[in-house]
Amino acid sequence: MAMMLDESEASDAELIGRAKGGDRGAFGKLLERHYDFVYRAAYRWCGKKADAEDIAQEVCVRLGKAIRDYRGGAAFTTWLYSVTMNAARDMMRKSARDMVKTEAYGVHALISGEAPAEPEDPAEALWAAVRQLPDKQRDAVLLVYGEGLSHAAAAEAMAISETTVSWHIHEAKKRLKTLMRSAGEV
Repeated sequence: MAMMLDESEASDAELIGRAKGGDRGAFGKLLERHYDFVYRAAYRWCGKKADAEDIAQEVCVRLGKAIRDYRGGAAFTTWLYSVTMNAARDMMRKSARDMVKTEAYGVHALISGEAPAEPEDPAEALWAAVRQLPDKQRDAVLLVYGEGLSHAAAAEAMAISETTVSWHIHEAKKRLKTLMRSAGEV
């Protein structure tokens, strides 16, 4: 008698194969297993809970079609991180377009003293500074320090060389030191 493998015990590779074949249960289990990773990466990228939730939901929607394109050459989480970063960048572009509409309110809030308070937590202040870095530097820092990936794994996720990741990290540290000094944190 053949035993059915419980979905909670199935490997990512098995779930991916079944999801590609149209198995909604396997796809759902894959999403459930990796949702926290997607949310955490999105949150580190944008720094706002509501935006991170929106990005994570967008990734879930995109994965329905994108899972067919996953070839298995890289770790699933590496590929998933790339999908998450693309969704985050798309949201940032949309937000930039919407920013024009809200600039008048922002000026009014500053004048009337309703500006949001600066983060008091030094770690949050640092992550806020990381979000100000250029894209490649920010992504390298988020992958290496936020997600704990090695420079080699980060290079794979970013589709660049390991040496380039190291350079981006080096440049980010210099820029962060300047940003934190100007904010009075260092």
